[in-house]
Amino acid sequence: MLELLESGKEAQFPLRFVEGMRLSDYLKQLREAPYIRHTLPDDDYATVAQALKLAHPEWVEGWFWPDTWMYTANTSDVAILKRAHQKMVKAVGTIWKGRAEGLPYKDQNQLVTMASIIEKETAVASERDQVASVFINRLRIGMRLQTDPTVIYGMGTSYNGNLSRADLEKPTAYNTYTITGLPPGPIASPSEASLQAAAHPAKTPYLYFVADGKGGHTFNTNLASHNRSVQEYLKVLKEKNGQ
Repeated sequence: MLELLESGKEAQFPLRFVEGMRLSDYLKQLREAPYIRHTLPDDDYATVAQALKLAHPEWVEGWFWPDTWMYTANTSDVAILKRAHQKMVKAVGTIWKGRAEGLPYKDQNQLVTMASIIEKETAVASERDQVASVFINRLRIGMRLQTDPTVIYGMGTSYNGNLSRADLEKPTAYNTYTITGLPPGPIASPSEASLQAAAHPAKTPYLYFVADGKGGHTFNTNLASHNRSVQEYLKVLKEKNGQ
């Protein structure tokens, strides 16, 4: 810091927005980061949208580019969010223009929504386009997506780390076990890799996938095969737990 002061250069501070996180997580980071000027009165998304003067005020969650953002002392929270939002808007616009033909998205927000689901479902880069294919295949035949991360998002602060059968059956706008189609918006900020997967899903016949217990997933075309894979996964879990 002293060397920077003597050189006349302003000190730069890093703030890492991690992919797969919610806007509420980013807002918490901004509150806790040093030397940031806080102008947002609360964590209300509508307040954030108004402060950023968004062209689409309802497109808030998921629309912040995950990256390490550098800032100087007294930079406002809104200024950092604006940079992250503008980069996401630009990136999504480019990816949207180059997307594969015939995808069942009504607008860019639905592309980001799909990408956010992919982001939460797998951390394996080579699987992203396959996960995308499962959800695209389901959308095309009117099959419910039935993806747990959307249920968790819809539960809000009531989620305690465990997902019960009752949770899966309780209707919310984001519960893809009870609604048909995509939820109304993203559930997190997706990475570029997940955006690309949403825009260019693999061409597969898959309708199901389940964790394989080894860090990846097993993909299947029918329920019978899927149920066998579920049993294999449970067996792996028992072996890991020494049961």
